[in-house]
Amino acid sequence: MAKYIFKPTDLTELKNNYDLVIIGSGGTGMVAALQAKELGLSPVILEKMDRMGGNTNRASSGMNAAETDFQLQHHIVDSFGDFYQETLKGGGGLNNKEMLEYFTSHGALAIDWLADRGIVLNDITITGGMKIKRTHRPASKAAIGGYLVTELLKQIEKEEIPLFAKVTVDQLLADNGQITGLNVKLPNDESKKISAKSIILATGGFGANKELIKKYRPDLDGYETTNQVGATGDGIKLATEIGAGLVDMDQIQVHPTVQQDTGHAYLIGEATRGEGAILVNSQGERFVNELDTRKNVTNAINALPEKSAFLIYDSGIRENVPAINFYDHIGLVKHGDSLADLAQNIGVDPDKLQATVASWNKAVSAGKDSDFDRDSGMERTIDHGGYEAIHIAPAVHYTMGGLKIDAKSHVLTKAGTPIAGLFAGGEVAGGLHGNNRIGGNSIAETVVFGRQTGQQAYKYLASLK
Repeated sequence: MAKYIFKPTDLTELKNNYDLVIIGSGGTGMVAALQAKELGLSPVILEKMDRMGGNTNRASSGMNAAETDFQLQHHIVDSFGDFYQETLKGGGGLNNKEMLEYFTSHGALAIDWLADRGIVLNDITITGGMKIKRTHRPASKAAIGGYLVTELLKQIEKEEIPLFAKVTVDQLLADNGQITGLNVKLPNDESKKISAKSIILATGGFGANKELIKKYRPDLDGYETTNQVGATGDGIKLATEIGAGLVDMDQIQVHPTVQQDTGHAYLIGEATRGEGAILVNSQGERFVNELDTRKNVTNAINALPEKSAFLIYDSGIRENVPAINFYDHIGLVKHGDSLADLAQNIGVDPDKLQATVASWNKAVSAGKDSDFDRDSGMERTIDHGGYEAIHIAPAVHYTMGGLKIDAKSHVLTKAGTPIAGLFAGGEVAGGLHGNNRIGGNSIAETVVFGRQTGQQAYKYLASLK
């Protein structure tokens, strides 16, 4: 099948005036545009990069949601309340509770909304910090990010929503606390003023902005990042210049399993552990509950002398994580016909690795991990042959902090009053995740709050008539 190629709108079609401008073409921005278009608006999307999709392209595990029909088809009975409590616990209780309530109670609707548009996430897995399978992904088990971006771009094309690439917004314009427009810089360095009654910020986080990382978390200075180069916190700068407030800017998530030996940072998605992989240290021994929160697993790896570890799995687990095919293709995977072979290839003690895996297989068979109390991702033993390992270490992954918004996605001033006509969703906004984002919640956030921003922009514009 030929690969789908999206062609951005020709820049000659960029107008001087729009009711709604969406900045950013990741999951949040495209969902917002589609929702707004369905409500009768004529939105436009502006993207500064030459590639569409932003950080959404890099998402690997899936989209969390509770009480979905797809869960029931898999005989999984879930509840909004459990989803809420596990996310609150995972975030150290620091989550904005009104945002979290909206988020956990609207995930199933978001799954249905996608399915109604042919974007079907009917396979279910689990990620760290969750007690039940609620991470939705396509039946192919493909990485969620690339799949979602491609399918949303098809919808953007079908709905004839203008999407301009290589257009950088350098200023938001407001009068008496109300949005009036924006200034943009075009690829030829020409500046252009666009009038707009409402703006949605869907610009992502600042995980690739080394200066901001160092400012808010000097202890992370020098860390690699899993973010694409455009994740520089543009929306934060734009909105604060017109009075927006910030929350939780020092809450920066480090992802525990990132392959960094090639000079690039490749995130090894949580689905690998969710489907049964274990982590071992340089001695070949387990040292953590692999599906604890990202924060706790990261801390456990950083406590090791070498500050790195190995993911260990077999062919049976690999079959359920197609992303490993890509990791292998680019040379990140070490192989062994036996565990002893694998141990030799990664430089760990063969006897200890074999003993560790034997102990783990017993725990899986018994349904109880007495060593580290792991109670999920225990459906497969590691004894099917085709043994493999990926060397991992923590890297900057996600910025939980960002613009101060409310559950209706209004961007708020430091004092907590809405900036009229300005909305934000996704990683540019802070508050939802507390001090730790649960895997699978970022894609859910882009769809849930992408829809919310589109709906609230519609309500705001209707109120002006």
